[in-house]
Amino acid sequence: MKHNNLRQMGISYSEGQLLKKVKTKTQFQRVQCVWLRASLGLSSHDVAVAIGWNVSSVRHLQAQFLKEGEEALRASKRGGRYRANMTADDENSFLLSFLEKAARGEILMVGEVKRAYEKAVEHPVPKSTIYRMLARHGWRKITPRPHHPKADALLQEEFKKKSPK
Repeated sequence: MKHNNLRQMGISYSEGQLLKKVKTKTQFQRVQCVWLRASLGLSSHDVAVAIGWNVSSVRHLQAQFLKEGEEALRASKRGGRYRANMTADDENSFLLSFLEKAARGEILMVGEVKRAYEKAVEHPVPKSTIYRMLARHGWRKITPRPHHPKADALLQEEFKKKSPK
């Protein structure tokens, strides 16, 4: 049985209440997707043109709204770490040994972390995996300002004072 209007299906939909709750553009578009059909009786194609979506996406969201109600408008089920080698807690415990080394002031080499990570997960991984893991846990690359190890600060200051400008 095909319905042109959500209101015909007994759905009481208050535009004002939901629009006040939205915080992002995506949530606003999701509410619009249902509201345009419920209040104005627009077709899926017209709604898709109005909000800049694909027709199949509009139909999918409207069907999901009919099944789940307002929850379908709030929740976006995309994203996540589906192919993660370790959980966030496992990564945290893995990095503890390197944290101790870094706390002592030693230089952390990503190559060492990569080799230990590959040993832990038992397969090779690209270096970008290690950099992303370090970034996830708040690690960042800090390098000292370059200077020559045999530089004499007093001689440099004296040179600055005596050199012509």
